[in-house]
Amino acid sequence: MTFQLRFFATFREAVGTKTITREYDAETVGDVLVALESEFEGLAGEMLEDGAVRPQVNVLLNGRDVEHESGVETPIEPEDTLSIFPPVAGGARRNAP
Repeated sequence: MTFQLRFFATFREAVGTKTITREYDAETVGDVLVALESEFEGLAGEMLEDGAVRPQVNVLLNGRDVEHESGVETPIEPEDTLSIFPPVAGGARRNAP
């Protein structure tokens, strides 16, 4: 099946672009994440941990967080869009004058 994949921040750097289209033999979000970790060296071990999405990583399927669905077992359909956000830290706090 063909999927559109969108990457943000350090994940975008690892892939080399913001959006890619890939064809994977995948039935679930987890299948796609495993394929991505295998394809891109910079993503290896960065999205999955102990069979689930790593803490602080956000994966959205067509704009909905997969953690509010069935996690990595969320079914994925042809032409779906998967958006993947790496962990981010807060910015520096400015002192008030």
